[in-house]
Amino acid sequence: MTTSVKNNFLPPSLISNLQQVLISRNDAVEHQSTNSFDSNSSALSSISRNAETNAANVEPDCSKPVVLITNGEGIDSTGLTFLVQALLADGRFNINVCAPQSDKSVAGHSVTVREMVTVCSVEMGGATAFEVSGTPVDCVSLALSGALFSWSKPVLVMSGINSGASCGRNMFYSGAVAAAREALICGVPSLCLSFNWKKDESCESDLKDAVNVCLPLIFAAVRDIENGNFPESCLLNIEIPSCPQANKGFKLRRQSFWRSPLSWKAVAANNRHPGAAQYLSNQQSLGIRLAQLSRDASAAGAARRLNLQRKNVEIESVGVSGKLNGQQTVKKYFRLELLEKETEDADEDSDFKALEDGYVAVTPLSLSSTDQSKIETLVSNWITIALGDRNQ
Repeated sequence: MTTSVKNNFLPPSLISNLQQVLISRNDAVEHQSTNSFDSNSSALSSISRNAETNAANVEPDCSKPVVLITNGEGIDSTGLTFLVQALLADGRFNINVCAPQSDKSVAGHSVTVREMVTVCSVEMGGATAFEVSGTPVDCVSLALSGALFSWSKPVLVMSGINSGASCGRNMFYSGAVAAAREALICGVPSLCLSFNWKKDESCESDLKDAVNVCLPLIFAAVRDIENGNFPESCLLNIEIPSCPQANKGFKLRRQSFWRSPLSWKAVAANNRHPGAAQYLSNQQSLGIRLAQLSRDASAAGAARRLNLQRKNVEIESVGVSGKLNGQQTVKKYFRLELLEKETEDADEDSDFKALEDGYVAVTPLSLSSTDQSKIETLVSNWITIALGDRNQ
């Protein structure tokens, strides 16, 4: 490279020195650029090789049976985490997780229609995991549809472990049981696992113990499903007592009439979202802005009603309404709470009675009530053979 300087009044010797400096500097830049390119190419090649190695390391072992795990309480629940960790540590299954993004424990067998469901991948050890914005049934239905996972269908679907009993009539409300039922509808054997959580008594370590109690039954189920010896046309609802390590064994029991009492409580309009009020108290400026927006929205709504010549008068109340005239509309707010019920006059062969007596209650559920007696006999025989002396 040459550099020329025209119409200058600098000494020729200085000009010559400047030219040499510029030439040296450009040569250095080109050399550095070449080295940098070579270095980056080498680094990229190394990264590519590492990525290929990592991809090879996480490639699922096709010889292992596939197990799908979901729940009703959400993908961040402790029970689901402990179950996934235990099965990953054992290493005999390919573990896939598809669970609700948030708590849907009393969603029943509801599905999301005419709305978009969002699915996001989640890091969960060595499992392939996704969280879904829908219900537990959405999770199972989507997972088994073939649109999310590469496999055709899993060997077994498990729902749990959930914190709270799902026995008796609670099964009709339970999103966890519904998820297992959806798997059965799709032709896949399933288990629903629930721990009898006691308020102010139970702790997270009990959930880990509950997982360990269920592992022999899970292993036996997968083995016998592959061998064709697992009872067909039913799911097993498994209830673990509040002291898992001290359980008295497994008992096959029928669904009881027990359920958590439902309590509807009237609440004031300004107490509809108590959590939001607590948050806004710590975010005063945001609260002021939202309050202003609320006032603006109320004013706009009032203007619209005036323009439409609507004469209805809204009365917000939490009490019993009296006689209204045709121009009044009453708006009330309620919140549903599930109450704990400690005792129940249950039959000796019911799931609730076995659970309260310290047994692991196993209740087979079918899609047809006419087959119940036959299925109970098949499951009873299977548990006796599969668990041996664990079955009391």
